[in-house]
Amino acid sequence: MKTIQWGILSTGSIANTFAKTAAQMNGEIEIGAVASRNLPNAQAFAQTYGIKKAYGSYEQLATDPDIDIVYVATPHSRHFEDMMLLLTNGKHILCEKSFTVTADEARWIYNFAKEKNLLVIEAFWTKFLPIYRELEQRLASGVIGDIRMVTAQYGYQTSPARHERKMNPDLAGGALLDIGVYCIGFAAMILGYKPDEIRSLMHINEVGTDTQDAIILRYGNASAVLTSAIGINTPVNAVIFGTLGHIDVENFKNPQAFTIVLDSGDTERFELPFDVNGYEYQMREAVNCLNEGKIQSDIMTPKQSIGVMKIMDKARAKGGLRFPFEQG
Repeated sequence: MKTIQWGILSTGSIANTFAKTAAQMNGEIEIGAVASRNLPNAQAFAQTYGIKKAYGSYEQLATDPDIDIVYVATPHSRHFEDMMLLLTNGKHILCEKSFTVTADEARWIYNFAKEKNLLVIEAFWTKFLPIYRELEQRLASGVIGDIRMVTAQYGYQTSPARHERKMNPDLAGGALLDIGVYCIGFAAMILGYKPDEIRSLMHINEVGTDTQDAIILRYGNASAVLTSAIGINTPVNAVIFGTLGHIDVENFKNPQAFTIVLDSGDTERFELPFDVNGYEYQMREAVNCLNEGKIQSDIMTPKQSIGVMKIMDKARAKGGLRFPFEQG
C-alpha cells in the first residue's frame, strides 16, 4: 500500500502541534511538504521536523503531485479560500476548526469535494477521541436516565499580542469561532445538531468581536447551557445531567476521563489515556478513510460540520456579531 504523503498549510502553533504529534506516531504519518506565505518560516519549520520540501506559497503545495492530503492550519477566516485551492488541485483535506466562517461556506466545500471525489474532514479533534465512543455507549445504556441538560464552559487568558490576533475582526476573531465551537460541538454530540431554539448573549468589544458568549440550545425536553470567553480563565469542563444522575467530563475538549455520579450515590470513573496527545486520532481517521476509499468520515460527517456552523451562524445573528467582510 502506497504511503500517504501529507502536506501542512501554515506554520503556526497548531501546525507545530500536528508535526510534533506525527513525529511521535512511529511512522504512521509521513509529512512530505510544508507551506507558508513566508519561505524562511517554511524552511525553518521543515528543518525542525525533518520535512523534505518547504514552499513559500500555498499554491506550490497545492500543485505538488507527490502530496496526497493537506492539513489546513491557517486561520479559520482563510479556510474556505485555502480549501477551494486544494480541492481544485485534487488534494484531500483535514481542516482545523472552526471549519469555515459560515454554514454556506461549509456546504459549498463539501459539495465541491463530492464533485471532485475528494476526502474532506473537519479536524474537530474532540469528536475523534476514543473515550467518546465509551461515553456514547454509557449514555445509550440509560445509566443516567433521560438526558435533560448539558453544560459546557471554556475560557482562557492569553498574551496581549495573541489576544489582539484572536480578536481581529478581519480574521473572523472572537470567542465563538475560536473556542465556543468546542462547547457547541460537545452539546451537539450529546443532544443533536438541530436544536429547536437558540438563544445567544454576546459581549462585543470595541473592535466588534465577541469576548464572552452565553448560548442556550433547546431540544424538546432538554437544553444546553454553554459559555466561552477569551480574557477569563475558567475550568474547561462539561456535565451531562439525566433523570438518574450526571456525568462529569473533565477537560471536555480533549478528555482522558469521565465520572458517572448516580443519584443513588454510586459512582464510576472511566479513564482512557491518549496514545500521544489526542491529535493522533483524527490523523488516523483521515488515513483510514483514504485507505478505504471514503470521501467522508463516519465519525465527523459533513452534516455534523455544517450543523455546527449553522448553530454558530444563528448564535452570531442573535448576538449581533458580524464581521467586516460580511457587511453590505
